[in-house]
Amino acid sequence: MKVFVLIIYLFMSLGAYSQVVSVIKFPELEKLMKVKDTLVVVNFWATWCKPCVEELPYFESAREEFMDKPVVFLFVNLDFKKELKPRVIPFVQARKMQSKVVLLDEPDYNSWIPRVDTAWSGGIPATLMVNNATKTRRFYEKPFEKQELSDAIREMLKSP
Repeated sequence: MKVFVLIIYLFMSLGAYSQVVSVIKFPELEKLMKVKDTLVVVNFWATWCKPCVEELPYFESAREEFMDKPVVFLFVNLDFKKELKPRVIPFVQARKMQSKVVLLDEPDYNSWIPRVDTAWSGGIPATLMVNNATKTRRFYEKPFEKQELSDAIREMLKSP
């Protein structure tokens, strides 16, 4: 009986950190970026991208830092859809990512990349910050350092 209770407890505790990763198309992403009166920080990344993986903890740290501000974080994974269960979900769960994570299923990159930012070459990591309260957008095609990310978010929060 003790073993049974232990197994049940383990399964329940695994669920505490289970992150749902939705597969979406670009129109759904556009809707997620339009949170009224909020700064939306969208990070485009992939599990195979070393600079992407290195900066992920900075975004999670910023999420905690700005928890009392009108800021939401969205991680847009660019792995192939077939990698969702074997690679992306275990990756997200192992790192206990708390921000919303979606997998963008849009294999024709040329159809949506210019809609994120016309200057985007398609390289990752890339981050789009959209302040819906002030109608301000900034795009960064580079990895962030921790303090640099916090400073950029702070600047976007006060931008006119």
